[in-house]
Amino acid sequence: MVFKRLLGSLGVGGPTVDTVLDPGAALPGGPLSGQVHLKGGSADFDIEHITLELIARVEVEHEEGESEGGIVFERFTVAGGFRLTEGEERAVPFTVTLPWETPVTELYGQPLGIVLGVRTELAVAGAKDKGDLDPLTVGPLPAQEAVLQALGQLGFGFKSADLEYGRIHGTGQTLPFYQEIELTPAPQYAHAVNEIEVTFLAHPGGMEVVLEADKRGGLFSGGHDALTRFAVGHQDVRDWNTEVDGWVRQLVEHRAAYGAHGGYGHADPYGHHHGEHHDGHRSGPGMGTAIAAGAAGLAVGVAGGMVAAEVVDEIGDAFEDEDEGDEG
Repeated sequence: MVFKRLLGSLGVGGPTVDTVLDPGAALPGGPLSGQVHLKGGSADFDIEHITLELIARVEVEHEEGESEGGIVFERFTVAGGFRLTEGEERAVPFTVTLPWETPVTELYGQPLGIVLGVRTELAVAGAKDKGDLDPLTVGPLPAQEAVLQALGQLGFGFKSADLEYGRIHGTGQTLPFYQEIELTPAPQYAHAVNEIEVTFLAHPGGMEVVLEADKRGGLFSGGHDALTRFAVGHQDVRDWNTEVDGWVRQLVEHRAAYGAHGGYGHADPYGHHHGEHHDGHRSGPGMGTAIAAGAAGLAVGVAGGMVAAEVVDEIGDAFEDEDEGDEG
């Protein structure tokens, strides 16, 4: 066992920590299991608590433009109240439950460019220190996979995925950010939209599917964003291709109604207001979470699903600045 980091604020001779997650992708709302490996230092230490932080790389819009940073979106205390003796090695098993809105990082084993991590905080004698960031892999729930597979089979192409700081008004969103999966339009919709963005907001009873279209402008009108949302059960059995195609058609048909109401603030039949529908949103792929440029025209539907192109960032690279700041 190679322990990744000497906990610096505890001084030379302090304990070391390494968290090892169980192999395989976790699921939103599902269990995340692993072990925290501790190794005692040159003296006995009283471990006050061991806490796991879930961290996401999120895009933030502000007046000066756009930036990215890590945000802690959940914390779990998994152990504490014991003495770690000099040189002792101890493994602390844990199982925690991920938030239902945890972003999906891969589809059919292909990374989407979303960066999530687990960081371990050790509290000893009133001092707290954090270990390295371990990558967290999350796969889609069955209903999420069904919707994405249908979009792929309908001819939509994967463009990129990112995490946006802010909230989508009128939804049950609980996290301070949301995931957008950006798709190039299927040929039958290419005349009407530039791209479609899909957001899943899962909860114990099912999930909301939010579809947003970046509308193409006509000769005498500018382009507008339009948005619709739909409710799906976790165990729903539907003709997904027909269902999702109907969603997209409804989204595209909002163009006339949306334009007739003069732009932002128009509510759709679901009571959702279009336009400035979430805080600080701006369409477009992220910097640190973007997929390589060649993915823009990537056809999906291969082997019944979407296939992502090469991801430009690895978990360590994405948080490199943060780690350097910690070590400095």
